[in-house]
Amino acid sequence: MNEPRIIPRFASEKEEADWWFENREKHSEEFIAAAADGRVKRGNLADHLDAIRQATTVRLDSETASEARELAKFRGQEVSIVLKFLVHEALQREKQLVS
Repeated sequence: MNEPRIIPRFASEKEEADWWFENREKHSEEFIAAAADGRVKRGNLADHLDAIRQATTVRLDSETASEARELAKFRGQEVSIVLKFLVHEALQREKQLVS
């Protein structure tokens, strides 16, 4: 019963909803067994994510910070969102170069 759950990727929200509905009895049984075994913890997903999230502070020179603010304004997004996206994209490119 401690086997990891395999949740497929879904092409649409309807497909996902249908899958959860079709498998509801199995997941209900797993939840009840986990509760009986004391494997259900209190809290919510946000609490869990906060516990595992690791923040990193990056200092930017004023010119780079200004460019990031301009790009964010152009995109209509927050600067932090734009910077996260750019860092993610750069890391993906670097990963491809080293592999």
